[in-house]
Amino acid sequence: MNKLPQITLAFWVMKICATTLGETAGDLLSMTLDVGYAISSLILISLFLVTLVSQLLSRRYNPWLYWLVILSTSTAGTTMSDFMDRTLELGYASGSAILVSILVAIFAAWRLSGTSLSVDNIRSLKGEMFYWMAILFSNTLGTALGDFLADDSGLGFAGGALLIGSLIALIAVLHYFTRLSSVLLFWLAFVLTRPFGATLGDFLTKTHENGGLGFGTIGSSAVLAGVLLVLVVLATRRKTAERTTLAAPSNG
Repeated sequence: MNKLPQITLAFWVMKICATTLGETAGDLLSMTLDVGYAISSLILISLFLVTLVSQLLSRRYNPWLYWLVILSTSTAGTTMSDFMDRTLELGYASGSAILVSILVAIFAAWRLSGTSLSVDNIRSLKGEMFYWMAILFSNTLGTALGDFLADDSGLGFAGGALLIGSLIALIAVLHYFTRLSSVLLFWLAFVLTRPFGATLGDFLTKTHENGGLGFGTIGSSAVLAGVLLVLVVLATRRKTAERTTLAAPSNG
């Protein structure tokens, strides 16, 4: 049974919301609460493993569980990237290069395993494991790319978000008007939503002097969590209605 959601516009809205929340919540833990990148990474990776095991043991698609795993990969990815770039002092460019290599290796191993990379055809434990590994490292890579665009490229937070948003829009156009591989375009969009969330999150939280809106990590995280909560409730109700319809006896 496919335990993953259908890829619709609502999916991408929720993905962007979750990844932006992952950025602000990760910064809330590591910087605002002064826990530090190493301890924050340990805490959030542990949370990711707990939610992931729960997802793998689940026998059907559960919107609450699925998006909790997505959120945990986003927050873990934020602190993992910051730990590599700042604590280990690898820098954004070197950290991004390492993460790109890891992500390419995951996709290569996934392809060689004989399991489909299409999210519509993931119905085995092996395929789901590759799926979540790709998500974790794509979110980590996205944080590094987002920070690179915001801090080192000279674009700033708003400029970085505008650039990534334009690339995502281009991928949407390619999806609807070309015959390019839908699997390739999906994963390109999936990777890019993370730096979009990272730059958008920084734009929301950073002070006006640093080029942001100054909402802070607490306020931004609270608003994003509320929006995501409403969207997950709506997705759960829709899924429940679908199951009720399928279970209803036919009059014929």
